[in-house]
Amino acid sequence: MSLVAFLAVATVALLLCVMTGPDRDDLDEFYTGSRSLPPLYNGLALAGDYLSAATVLGTTGIIALTGYDGTILALSITLSLVLLMFLLAEPLRNAGGFTMGDLLVRRTPGRAVRIAACAVTLAALVPMMVVQLASSGDLLSFILGFDSSGFRTGAIIGLGTLMIGYSAIGGMKGTALIQIVKTVVLLVASLTIAVLVMDRFGWDTGALLGAARQSSGAGAAYLRSGLQFEGSGLDMVSSELTVVLGAACLPHVTMRMTSARSTAVMRRSLSWAVGVVATICLLLVVIGLGAGALVGHERITEAGASGNSAILQISGVVAGSGRAGALIVTTMTTAIFLTLLASVAAMILACANSLAHDLFAHGLHGVRRPDRKPLAGLSEMRTAQAAAIVVGLLATTLAVMARHWNVQALATLSFCVGASALSPALVYSIFWRRFTRTGLLSTLVVGTLSVLVLITGTNLVSGSPSSVFPDHDFNWFPYTTTGLVSIPAGFLAGWLGTVLPRHTAPAARRLYQAEEPRILAGAPPGPRR
Repeated sequence: MSLVAFLAVATVALLLCVMTGPDRDDLDEFYTGSRSLPPLYNGLALAGDYLSAATVLGTTGIIALTGYDGTILALSITLSLVLLMFLLAEPLRNAGGFTMGDLLVRRTPGRAVRIAACAVTLAALVPMMVVQLASSGDLLSFILGFDSSGFRTGAIIGLGTLMIGYSAIGGMKGTALIQIVKTVVLLVASLTIAVLVMDRFGWDTGALLGAARQSSGAGAAYLRSGLQFEGSGLDMVSSELTVVLGAACLPHVTMRMTSARSTAVMRRSLSWAVGVVATICLLLVVIGLGAGALVGHERITEAGASGNSAILQISGVVAGSGRAGALIVTTMTTAIFLTLLASVAAMILACANSLAHDLFAHGLHGVRRPDRKPLAGLSEMRTAQAAAIVVGLLATTLAVMARHWNVQALATLSFCVGASALSPALVYSIFWRRFTRTGLLSTLVVGTLSVLVLITGTNLVSGSPSSVFPDHDFNWFPYTTTGLVSIPAGFLAGWLGTVLPRHTAPAARRLYQAEEPRILAGAPPGPRR
């Protein structure tokens, strides 16, 4: 039944992309879907972009294995979107444009800014794509019962090909419709499993928590802070700070800000998105605790040290036998399958748009003339479609190569780059009048490089059973994530790059004064540079 559901979902999703994709060479339609989605649909699409497969599977597993710490992670995920809603969403929408480069050059025009924005977009999203594609082979083999390396490889290649097709054919509107369907199915499936879990415990939250604590093997520590981080408070602060600042600043999420037709639509869209994400995260907490109580720590870790299969295991336990149980399990597996498809397709699209628009159309050629093609005689939209194929092939190849490794560190890398490079760049660009091009480039470069250097010394890469290299130990950095060091480094680099070269500050202030009404007060976006 799961196999039939997967084939049906993949076919319907591809059909949606073909039917809604741009039928002419129209950049606005490909990049933003002509800003035609109403608030509810745009909010559901934003929630779908925000809740990646790595987030859904990883958060549920961490809750099941660590209890309190996992619950705080779910809260941080919701808080990050709330932060985006109140701090960045409207200025991002008012700035206009299609990509991260468009958002940043409003304050600091220049080819170097475009190229740096494209490079950081790839650094933030390609690792996340690799994580989800590499995990897809294991998940499909777990769901369908095939336990061979060849099947896993074939599943990764097949899913990668599908995701390339979705992004290249459907553009923003096609991927948005897939995200909407994915969000609705995930919400229904999560609600069903959460209700069944609570019903097992007579709707007694205390009984659920007690059973989860007893089955965890950690005793009272399961319901206290520090189990995931071995009692290190600073490590926990670093991880949660990385999630709060990084999740909402990833390029495929900020790209959705530009797809609303007005700031009023953007506000209503985000209200829907925050409500949906908060609801799903609450349901994931119940599901994760249910997995900890009914599946148990040992069985969860046997299927994978990170606990990514916990949501599927608990679905099978509470659904029971018979046709109704099979239907419930199929609904959840379909939701996870859709989450994989939609998440990676959106990230491929964000990377492809940045390559075509920031790098080829503007970064390598300066100010673009209407009669000039960005790449090999192709129009910009065709260049974006070609870039989607290249990015998808790259991510699929890397996922096949990494399919035998624990690649959870790559998901952390993506959040760290978002928090350490993109977050300070966006905050400074929107709110600091003196911010200059040198400061922006310093933020992007130092933030990204500090993450790439520090992540190699964390216990996600070596020194622990769940690391990339569990048999080696070159763990020299004391925290699980780099945020406690790399986030201040990104902000400090932007500040120093702005205040030290004093001759550039007056020009930057004059440029900001020209753009400030547009960005902060909601004036219509001007022409893109």
